[in-house]
Amino acid sequence: MQESFGEKLKELRQEKNIGQIQLAKELGVGKSVISLWELNRCEPTLSNLVKIAEFFGVSIDYLAGLEKI
Repeated sequence: MQESFGEKLKELRQEKNIGQIQLAKELGVGKSVISLWELNRCEPTLSNLVKIAEFFGVSIDYLAGLEKI
């Protein structure tokens, strides 16, 4: 089964060994937003998706589940 966006985000964050608060600061969003994304309760805007992809060095296609790393 394909990983959800939230699962990928959490995995990428843990691989980089950073907490939700630090990631929130890097992306300019609240910590609760990171939690909601990781729980798949809401999805990031396109501009935030671009920031996430750039921060982790992955493609938007990867985050969207369209390609593997």
